[in-house]
Amino acid sequence: MAQHGVFFCIRAALPRLLETRGNIVNVSSVSGIGGDWNMSAYNAAKGAVTNLTRSLAMELGSKAVRVNAVNPSLTFTEMTGGLKDDAALMAKFAERIPLGRGAEPAEVADVIAFLASDDARFVTSVNLPVDGGLSASNGQPRVT
Repeated sequence: MAQHGVFFCIRAALPRLLETRGNIVNVSSVSGIGGDWNMSAYNAAKGAVTNLTRSLAMELGSKAVRVNAVNPSLTFTEMTGGLKDDAALMAKFAERIPLGRGAEPAEVADVIAFLASDDARFVTSVNLPVDGGLSASNGQPRVT
């Protein structure tokens, strides 16, 4: 499962991170903050990454290691490949995402780079939605 890979990667890197006072930026998902229809296993795995981020931030803060995560929504990658070609599905996403579209990988990468940089040197335990405003909604349909 995804959370196992994140855990084992952090465990392997931790000695060097402690030595260099480095930082960790996990990649979770908006699905780790709230639920999705018919995706309970994925939601549980991403929820584990989200809470691992919080817990490790508390444990490692006194050792000067920051731990944050990004929580993207729909991002167009090789894994989501054909979704972009499904006009009806993209219309449903556009209706739910205030910016009206999914993210390009570079848009998520830029936020990761910020969290890893010295510009974020006093930021830890953050699970930052990179979701075009999706998480602003309470789930009710758009009423005009």
